[in-house]
Amino acid sequence: MGKIKIVQFGCGKMAKYLMRYCLEKGGEIVGAFDNNPDIVGKDIGFVIESENKGIKIQAAEEFEKCLEAKKPNVCIVATRSTVEEISDVYRLCAKHGVNAISTCEEALYPWNSSKELTEELDKLAKVSNCTLSGSGYPDMYWGVLVDTVAGSLFDIKKIHGISSYNVEDYGIALAEGHGAGLNQEDFNEKFGQYNDLNYEETLTAIEEGKVIPSYMWNQNGWLCEKLGLTITSQTQKSIPVTHTEDLESSTLNMTIKAGDATGTEFVVTTETEEGITIETHNLGYVYAPENYDINRWTFEGEPDTKLVMDNPDTVKLTCSNLVNRIPALIKAEAGYITTDKMPNPRYMVKDMDYYL
Repeated sequence: MGKIKIVQFGCGKMAKYLMRYCLEKGGEIVGAFDNNPDIVGKDIGFVIESENKGIKIQAAEEFEKCLEAKKPNVCIVATRSTVEEISDVYRLCAKHGVNAISTCEEALYPWNSSKELTEELDKLAKVSNCTLSGSGYPDMYWGVLVDTVAGSLFDIKKIHGISSYNVEDYGIALAEGHGAGLNQEDFNEKFGQYNDLNYEETLTAIEEGKVIPSYMWNQNGWLCEKLGLTITSQTQKSIPVTHTEDLESSTLNMTIKAGDATGTEFVVTTETEEGITIETHNLGYVYAPENYDINRWTFEGEPDTKLVMDNPDTVKLTCSNLVNRIPALIKAEAGYITTDKMPNPRYMVKDMDYYL
């Protein structure tokens, strides 16, 4: 089919690597779109910090015209963190039969948080014979890697995971979604008041838009689907992360006062019919100088096993893992297909079109 033609929707912090990685793996960027007037009209080389590439960033309103004219094979969406927020872009991609994949965290496994919307997108994609999905850092380092380690064990009683990341690295939407900058009263109003809901109450609150599912809510669903586990209960708690001194946030353009929320620790606990408990913690907050990214998983069973990964480059790993998913995305069956249904990502020694 020649070079894989790719459209980038969202040209912020993640696109710097997404577009560069696509180009260096033999993909062809045929369009780029954003709502930020400061970058609209600039060549994508400005974003990826290289020479001009001959593709100018256009306003989002021009996106559908590009789908019609360029007929790309893939659209990469790197904007917001919920499926609702990216759904209009996915609808347009499905309308024109364009495969789409997103860094949107909920997109990894939205079946347990936005079921009706995902079913709608699934039907649209099947009609036009394209695939919609989500990928990124959680796909590999909270998913495939955990599944692979689990596959080496004789018995598992509990899987415990904890991962942290600096919300400064991902843009304002993610920072606000983690409550960064809220005082304790506002934090409790937005997050804390829902900490004692049971499984059914949490599902109802998610459907009503009162509770925003954390990334681990979707991740635990992905893991249970991949491992063949049947969920009997799943709950979520939101705990404010604070600091003893004021912290500057360039992303929020504000000073976060000592004692206010610099972000959130989300705790998701999943019980299963098979007797395996999955307890996951994801901490997204504005880092102080001493903080760093962590990714640690403990398996209780036979044998007890620990996986420790400190200082992962979560931004670059998000982008590289997504780009490595592109051949599998194109080859996948039509519909909204989550990555637990795809082969594991593979390192591409050759140009990405070779793997089709």
